[in-house]
Amino acid sequence: MEFGRLITAMVTPFDSNLAVDWKQTEKLIDHLIEDQKTDALVVCGSTGEASTLKDDEKIRLYETAVKVADGRCKIIAGTGSNETDHSLDMTRAAEKAGADGVLIVTPYYNKPSQEGIYRHFKEVAGVTDLPVMAYNIPSRTVVGISTETMLRLAEIPNIVATKESHSDLDHISTLVRNAPEGFRVYCGDDSLTLPYLSVGAYGTVSVASHVIGQPMQEMITAFVNGEVRHATELHHKLFPIFKGLFIAPNPAPIKYALQLKGLDTGGVRLPLVEVTEAEGRHIASLF
Repeated sequence: MEFGRLITAMVTPFDSNLAVDWKQTEKLIDHLIEDQKTDALVVCGSTGEASTLKDDEKIRLYETAVKVADGRCKIIAGTGSNETDHSLDMTRAAEKAGADGVLIVTPYYNKPSQEGIYRHFKEVAGVTDLPVMAYNIPSRTVVGISTETMLRLAEIPNIVATKESHSDLDHISTLVRNAPEGFRVYCGDDSLTLPYLSVGAYGTVSVASHVIGQPMQEMITAFVNGEVRHATELHHKLFPIFKGLFIAPNPAPIKYALQLKGLDTGGVRLPLVEVTEAEGRHIASLF
């Protein structure tokens, strides 16, 4: 399965009552595919506020994304949770909805051992024919996936990629060097995209690509084509945006940026809150 090099972790649009805004969801998908040139979308990931979405909302979001994308890009459904059985149920639902793959986060809060993490992912991979992307984000899950565990997971045929959200480039180098051929490592932090590429990562799962997808594609393509100086210049140009869009807890800043660009995706559900006036001024200054 080819997910491409630039994957957007899509926000979930809400209306004024913080219900999912289905009309704006369709507009956003078109915007990301046609205007931002994303190769794939993650639906119901962290940026999509998955932790506050109900199961029926998630399933309808999977179905809507598949229908609206209509083959123009790949749809990766966020189906992981800290309960293995629930992750299995949502993964089955994503496959039924027509998703092209699933994103499974490390089980959070429970603090499982590495063996527990391995068995969790193995169970999920075992109930679907879809390709699985693991999601290693220790800052949110407390326990990270060790290189040894990730390499074990990479031996499972349909675990084909990992999204790594941390700054440990030694970890990335070890994965790239030792993983089976075809297993792909994706960056999960926008500002680290170019450093990750420099040690062999394949692409990025991005938040900033909601608004700067085309220049990010240009940066990635330049690096892949050996135009390192140009890629570096683009990285430095985009760096303030990468950092500024995380001035407050994600996805409040990117939702504000989308509003500035004329695409209102609404507010965020508690316990998240919208950006302050000062934060909003800073975000506006980036563009």
